Amino acid sequence: MPTILIGRNDDATVELDSRYGNRHGMIAGATGTGKSVSLMLLAEGFSRLGVPCFLADAKGDLAGLSQAAGVPSEKLAARLKTLGLSGWKPQANPVVFWDIYGKAGHPVRATVSEMGPTLLSRILELNDTQEGVMEVIFRVADDEGLLLLDLDDLRAMLSFAAEHAKDISARYGLISAQSVAAIQRALLKLEQDGADAFFGEPALELADLMRQDMNGRGVISVLAADTLILKPRLYSTFLLWLLSELFEQLPEVGDLEVPKMVFFFDEAHLLFDDAPPALRQRVEQVVRLIRSKGVGVYFCSQNPDDVPGEILGQLGNRVQHALRAFTPRDQKAVKAAAETFARNPKLDVVETIGSLGTGEALASTLGDGGVPSPVQKVLVSTPECRIGSITPEERANVRSRSPVGGKYDTAINRESAAERLAARASEKLPADAPPAKAGNKSAEGSDWSATVRDAVFGTGRRQGMLETMAKSMVRTAGSRMGQQIVRGILGGIFGGKR
Repeated sequence: MPTILIGRNDDATVELDSRYGNRHGMIAGATGTGKSVSLMLLAEGFSRLGVPCFLADAKGDLAGLSQAAGVPSEKLAARLKTLGLSGWKPQANPVVFWDIYGKAGHPVRATVSEMGPTLLSRILELNDTQEGVMEVIFRVADDEGLLLLDLDDLRAMLSFAAEHAKDISARYGLISAQSVAAIQRALLKLEQDGADAFFGEPALELADLMRQDMNGRGVISVLAADTLILKPRLYSTFLLWLLSELFEQLPEVGDLEVPKMVFFFDEAHLLFDDAPPALRQRVEQVVRLIRSKGVGVYFCSQNPDDVPGEILGQLGNRVQHALRAFTPRDQKAVKAAAETFARNPKLDVVETIGSLGTGEALASTLGDGGVPSPVQKVLVSTPECRIGSITPEERANVRSRSPVGGKYDTAINRESAAERLAARASEKLPADAPPAKAGNKSAEGSDWSATVRDAVFGTGRRQGMLETMAKSMVRTAGSRMGQQIVRGILGGIFGGKR
């Protein structure tokens, strides 16, 4: 069976059996201990087996997958000799760069309809009542033939629902102005995180993430997330949508010889920090069930406890780099990490975790029958790509050769709900428009009205009744009697007493 070499020691070799690549995994370790290199090693290994991979690059150092490693130094040559990698040679991997903001890669978009009312409600942290209103909004849009593509469309539908709440409530169920307003406020928060760049067309097609190059190697999709991680709500929105789409669209296949696709989430704690319970529950559900679709999910973070326990229990393949137990929390994390490994009587895991050097790790993978192998201390293997970031020129060169650039780089704005509802509003006649003149009777009425108007208000050549009365009032206002008359008139107008 195909395998991926993780590392070796004097007595043992730890390899990841491709049959269990969809059983998920965890890469953990303190800053600077080499966990990003382990992530790149696994991604490169899966790509070599023809498995497409998706990486969320939180720091920009995973972009080196697109470039070949440099000429081996003496230190690297000694490491290769220790690992027994006689066939090692520098080479780049097939990489496509993506970026929700469209700056460091091809834009990634999804439509509001694809997101759906349930997932969108969980992301917006709506209560049950508000989620019901969101369901009604989507149903009304479907029945009216209105496309929900971007946030402008959703806002337009919310305004439409508020204006026609009585009619919609009678047909679909009660919706209130308060619930609509709460959804609009929650939507505003998501928009402030930059979600307007994510929702739209052309929407990402999953087939473009599941590609192989001409040589049969799996294409590695690298999402530039260095800016995105500053917006945790949008970051989790995108990743959860992507996993949900894969789960819903891919057929059940069970355990394959190699996975269909593998996900790597760098800085995984950002996916769960301050996440509402409903969102965490959805992530747990997807991670638990997507294995049967042939998709593996690997989390990369500093501490294993950055990932909720209910999800951590689903991760069968582990690579643990050094943890420094300087604080009580660190000591607790070390003990927790040690307890997650299959026991090795020859190894004190708690003590070893704190003494690992850079490039060393504790590793355990699933063996025959899906049974975890005993944990081993190993020297981690070396990827054939560059370790580290790349220049803007190198990124632009990779992007220019991308097979999907012409498909996604230009946004499309089709006629959808916002435009259709605006057109409907413009077609309505004003409610106070005067009726059209018709027949001699109308003409006679108009002539009589004009005569009365001239008599009361006057014309350019002759003063009317009101002007005559006003001048008389001004002449008498200075006298006591005149003041009483004016107060009497004003009192009558405003309802006062004389």
